[in-house]
Amino acid sequence: MMIPVNEPLLTGNEAKYLVECVETGWISSEGPFVRKLEEGMAAISGQRYGVAVMNGSVALDLAIAALRIGPGDEVILPTFTIISCAAAVVRAGAIPVVVDANPATWNLDPSKLQAAVTPRTKAIMVVHIYGLPVDMDPVMQIVRDRGLKLIEDSAELIGQVYHSRSGDACMVGSFGDVATVSFYPNKHVTTGEGGMVLTSDEDLAERCRALRNLCFGKKRRFIHEELGWNFRMSNLQAAVGVAQLEVLDRTIKKKRLIGSWYNEFLEGVTEVELQEPRTPYAENIYWVYGIVLKDEVPFDAEEAMSRLASAGIGTRPFFWPMHEQPVLTRMGFFRDVSCPVAERIARRGFYLPSGVALTRDQAEQSAAAVRALFE
Repeated sequence: MMIPVNEPLLTGNEAKYLVECVETGWISSEGPFVRKLEEGMAAISGQRYGVAVMNGSVALDLAIAALRIGPGDEVILPTFTIISCAAAVVRAGAIPVVVDANPATWNLDPSKLQAAVTPRTKAIMVVHIYGLPVDMDPVMQIVRDRGLKLIEDSAELIGQVYHSRSGDACMVGSFGDVATVSFYPNKHVTTGEGGMVLTSDEDLAERCRALRNLCFGKKRRFIHEELGWNFRMSNLQAAVGVAQLEVLDRTIKKKRLIGSWYNEFLEGVTEVELQEPRTPYAENIYWVYGIVLKDEVPFDAEEAMSRLASAGIGTRPFFWPMHEQPVLTRMGFFRDVSCPVAERIARRGFYLPSGVALTRDQAEQSAAAVRALFE
């Protein structure tokens, strides 16, 4: 039987809250669980307001629109990320400018940010990747010095803590003028599909609420001054999210336990590189457990994943760099751009089964299959 790359756990109050939605008739976006989820996520993310939406991708669209980023504006973002990040920038008519990854953390490399800033730069979008957050102190220094907006995609690191150089412990998601999260089934909190925009700016929050709800008129509902979207989350989805949020501490503990299992089982496997278990500013939360094949290994990630699939181990490839995406290069973006770190880990990296339902035996079996690749 295949060990899936992710399997969510729905063993809390999910069923109870869903039944409550059905019995009360509150199944639309007007139901009380939407507000509960927004308030709960804002609290654990260190922001004042949450605006629940359909998924993490449209949360990015909403964030870009709320900040009034548009034609001629540049947004700096990591090349090593999911397409949703660049797509939100491009759909707004703005220009994505990419920077390479740090080889140890796989996150945006802050040392490369300054050179990417131009007079047209309006915002930096940071994306916390796989388990460790971006090193935010140098990022925030540039944001302050250059008067830029910060968009913080914390979809993969819900509940993660960043320790600043000053000694403060800050929640990931608390840095951005706007932050976004995803509630896809592989995230620390799931609603099946869903996402959220988080901010401490009351005006931005109100603008996000309007944009997600077709920008209905305040005085006369069906008279619109601006075009918005129907990005609303249903009460049914939010009910699942509220139940998930109740066990977030347990979920994070299990994720870190899974990371420790793999670190134990893969100890001494010299053919792979692993994400650091900790940095001076964070302990790895192991949203997923990624590995990168070293250059001397005579096959790439695609072949490794194929062999592992034959052994019954589910895997998922790493992100493909934005500057190598055909849809974006055909639009004329990223001419003569080279990001060697991201290019390498995209071709040689993948992640192993690491959903919260994973057992120690399954982790051991997965690690044994990785070891067998090199025997």
